Amino acid sequence: MKILLDISDNKAAFFMEVLKNFSFVKKATPISNAKGNIMQDIKEAVEELKSIREGKLKGIPAKDLLDEL
Repeated sequence: MKILLDISDNKAAFFMEVLKNFSFVKKATPISNAKGNIMQDIKEAVEELKSIREGKLKGIPAKDLLDEL
């Protein structure tokens, strides 16, 4: 399982050190805010797509989307 956390900069080094001391943590790698935001945006887009496929949300045809551009 992968977990994305948002930790304040002044506590990040401490938290990374704590994670390294747990035997069950395979790897703890810091990422940039930009990369974290991109990952969150992709996750939200996938959830929205699932909702559209399940009929919970209404999608728009790709042609309409392209016409808006």
